[in-house]
Amino acid sequence: MSASTHRLALAVIGAGHFGRFHVLKAAANPRVRLVGLADADPARAAAVAAEAGTAVLTAEEAIAQAEAVIVAAPTRFHHDLALAALQAGRHVFVEKPIAATLAEADALVAAAAARGRVLQVGHIERFSAAFRAVVGAPAGGRALSWDAVRAAPFRPRSLDVSVVLDLMIHDIDLVLTLAGADPEAVEAVGAAVASERPDFAVARLRFPGGRAAVLTASRVSIAMERRLRVLGTEGEMSVNFLDRSLAVLRKGGAEPVATMPGSGVDRATWTDHDSLEAEQAAFVAACLDGAPVVVDGAAGRRALKVALAVEAAIAGGSA
Repeated sequence: MSASTHRLALAVIGAGHFGRFHVLKAAANPRVRLVGLADADPARAAAVAAEAGTAVLTAEEAIAQAEAVIVAAPTRFHHDLALAALQAGRHVFVEKPIAATLAEADALVAAAAARGRVLQVGHIERFSAAFRAVVGAPAGGRALSWDAVRAAPFRPRSLDVSVVLDLMIHDIDLVLTLAGADPEAVEAVGAAVASERPDFAVARLRFPGGRAAVLTASRVSIAMERRLRVLGTEGEMSVNFLDRSLAVLRKGGAEPVATMPGSGVDRATWTDHDSLEAEQAAFVAACLDGAPVVVDGAAGRRALKVALAVEAAIAGGSA
């Protein structure tokens, strides 16, 4: 299908830390006509609108004037804002998590389907150069285990949700994508350290066929850490996202391993690109060109379901 020459009339609801970036990317996108932004804080709305050269609108005006809406407000508002936009016939991009509850997520998925509108969820890591490098790396046989760590020092934002919905949900989505299945069981521990909700969490997901994933997330860490380890039937993949390095130990690799005859290590790196720009471009292409939605409402719901199971396990002390 050829690309449309029409510019997508788009509005952003929510101009906080991440919403501001959405506004600036939309303002610079040649395929977008940014009609304005809405935010509950008038001063913040005015500042971001001036920076982007766009108008300040109410949420109702944003929905009325746009063909597509980006919802970047706090999680508790995702359902109401996204549902209002979908019911008005607008395409919707909603930041992760898709909603606060599965019932709310189901309502959004149903509304998008009923009106034939695009519903994309903001799992930005799917669009990162790092994840593309992982997907494109030489295989180490059938993957049996994933170990992901995502940690950062404390910052007083996104505290309206736990670290599970703030940080871990990124790796939940990636592991679900790599595993190609939903977990059969979830176990987790975690605790609140600097906020009223869990600030660190460790979850174990058990998948069909005996496969497993261990996910660690912390927003009260001493230092930044982002890594992924994949163990398979023929080797191991180790990824450090911060220094952009990837190594695969497998049979017939390029660098022989002395203690493992017939095996070797393949090493790779990648050049980072603007993941948010790529994510927003995919949304625009889905709206204007009918391109497939990479992270649709169903994918957002799957990640939310597992994230809520992790939170329940933490609260209950067991899966």
